[in-house]
Order: sequence, then structure tokens, then C-alpha cells
Amino acid sequence: MAVYTHLGAEELADLIAQYDVGTLVSAKGIAEGVSNSNWLIDTTGAASDSDREANGDSARYILTMYERRIELADLPYFLGLLDHLSAKDCPVPRTIHDRDGAAFRMVGGKAVALIEFLPGVSPTKPDPTQAFAVGEVLARLHAASRDYPLSRANTMGFADNLALLEKCGTAGLASIHPNLPGILDAARAAAAMDLSTLPQAQIHADLFPDNVLMLDHKVTGLIDFYFACTGAMALDLAVTHAAWGFDPATNQYDAECGAAVLRGYESIRRLTEAERAALPGIAKGAALRFVASRAEDWLDTPDDALVTRKDPMQFVSRWHFYDEFGASLFA
Repeated sequence: MAVYTHLGAEELADLIAQYDVGTLVSAKGIAEGVSNSNWLIDTTGAASDSDREANGDSARYILTMYERRIELADLPYFLGLLDHLSAKDCPVPRTIHDRDGAAFRMVGGKAVALIEFLPGVSPTKPDPTQAFAVGEVLARLHAASRDYPLSRANTMGFADNLALLEKCGTAGLASIHPNLPGILDAARAAAAMDLSTLPQAQIHADLFPDNVLMLDHKVTGLIDFYFACTGAMALDLAVTHAAWGFDPATNQYDAECGAAVLRGYESIRRLTEAERAALPGIAKGAALRFVASRAEDWLDTPDDALVTRKDPMQFVSRWHFYDEFGASLFA
């Protein structure tokens, strides 16, 4: 999440008036993340009895303006998936539809959506119990998504990651860190992998701790589904393992948290033998996905954007870990 586009108070009030959520009380820009503009919205509350019942009298929402990496044609998939999963009791925010029943509106040529606010705090240093809970809820999400009628190709697949790194160029990568261009050969190897024969579902594909809300050790919300796609469930598990299995302060592997993610997932859905055999290579490819996206963001993010750049070398280190220990880790 971030703020790239600035909307004035009158613009925001007029926009919120198109929804049956009361009138705007306050709007605060959210700085985290790198892809969209986001605001925390407070209103006087739902205006109708039906929405009041559905919303639990909540007067807080997230307003998202889609800025980067998101195609307008993909929004029905993203927003419909939220509603599909929410209806199946997954901890996912539903979309607030406007008075005409639309899931998103256009403002200044950009799409915006109002999303249900869910309680909870993203853990900054996850413990094994929290990691287990995330693995468990990821497996539940996969089970609930398999009958979702829409599909979307993974635009951040391994071949796409290679293309991003090549677009950054050797000189651009070296400007971030002199060792970063050395990861290109690994990206070429990952791009040759075929995950299409592994079990598929709708996957989140970006389940970092800052995209998970928790109260104590219970997951209360999975958010930021804008990399979601139809893909291999093992890829989603590998991404989540790479995101939750390393100490955020030292970037060293946390064996207890990493194992807990896997145990939590398999408490709901057992991996197939083919998935288990492929996971070491998938985990390396998953790490490269964040090397690539972070490198692109590092080079392309405007200096005046309310965004904190993320270091791609953090995931180069994780790639090296999986390269050395992945075979035993997922055995």
C-alpha cells in the first residue's frame, strides 16, 4: 500500500457519497507498500439497515486507487475473489459495492474500490504459532478458491521475473548492488520450470506478514490480493514460506517458523509427492520473484512518492539459502 495520487477532501467526500456507508468523517493516506494508493476511511456509518447488518455497524474502510501493475480488466477477478472467499468464511475483506451495484468506480481515469476494514495487526516478528496459523489459513483459502469461476494468469511467474530483471539491465541492477546482476543466471534457470502439472487453485501469491492481520495468534484478515492468480498451490506455499520463515531483523532462516508454516498448511491439505519434489526449485523461484519486483520498484519509484523502497538483496540471500538447504528442508 502507498499514496501516489493525492485526492482532496471534496473529491473524497463526493466519492464516498456514492456508497451506502454514511458521510466521510476522515481519510488518512497509508504509506506501506509500493503498488497502489490507499486511504483509511472513516464514515458516519452505513446508511441502510441491510448494509448496517452486513457491515456490523463498521464505519471504517480501505479505499484503494489502482496505480501500478494492475490492469482494469483484472479488477472483476480480484474483487470477485474477495467476495467469493469472504462468503466461504475465509478471513478476507469483502468489496463494498456502490449504490449502482458496481464493485469499482473510475476517478480521474483510475479505478478505485472501497473495501471492508478488518480488525487486527500485522506481526512484525512472527512467532511459530502465528506462522502455523498462516499456513493453515492458506490451505483453507486454496480449498475455498478452487470453485471460483474466474481465472487469471500469473503475471509475476518465473519467466516474467526474468523479463523484469533483464528490463532493469545489468547497469541498473549493479546500481542497486554490485552483486545483483549475478542473479540473472538463476532467474534463467527458474524461467525454464513448468508448474502447470502441479495441483492448481486461486492463489494469493504475496502473503507476507504485512498482508496478514492477526489478533494474538488468530488470523483475522488476509489482504492485498492484487497479485492473486490461478496457479500452483505449491508456489503460494513457497512464497509464504519465504516471507514467514526468515527473521525480519537478521534475514537469517528461522527454522521453527519455517517448519510451522509447512505444518500448518499440511494440517489442512497434504502436499502431493510431485509438489514436495518440486518445492526446492519453486522456493528459489519464489525468492527471485521478489528480487525482480523489488529491483524494478527501486529503479522506478518516484523520489517524491510516499513509499519506502525494499532491498532486493534480502531475497538474493534467501535464494542462496534455498539453493543450499532446500532439498533437505522440503523432504
